[in-house]
Amino acid sequence: QVQLVESGGGLVQPGDSLRLSCAASGRRLSDYAVGWFRQVQGKEREFVACISWSADLTYASYADSVKGRFTISGDGAKNTVNLQMNSLKPEDTAVYYCAAGDEGADSYPPRRASAYDYWGQGTQVTVSS
Repeated sequence: QVQLVESGGGLVQPGDSLRLSCAASGRRLSDYAVGWFRQVQGKEREFVACISWSADLTYASYADSVKGRFTISGDGAKNTVNLQMNSLKPEDTAVYYCAAGDEGADSYPPRRASAYDYWGQGTQVTVSS
């Protein structure tokens, strides 16, 4: 079993950048598919990005709304998965969650929240002028 803790959220202005980090304990994150999701109060949890690894290959996928602005990456030495968020917009405001799961762990990571077994507590990102 793996435990996940997100960090790096905060209040920024439109156009700014933030780097979220998902730190794992208990297991290596590279053993799982890892996803970032976000949720606004009263709305469903929304897919943001996901990543998995197989041998020398890295699989990553992004929601259309963040493609070209967000980058997901893993740091094996620190056992973290990061989400670099650039050119932030007010509509990016949400609580961001990282998640890990066995499905797609060595191939294409899933984009649906129900596929993930382990979740962090979330970190708030607010983009406002």
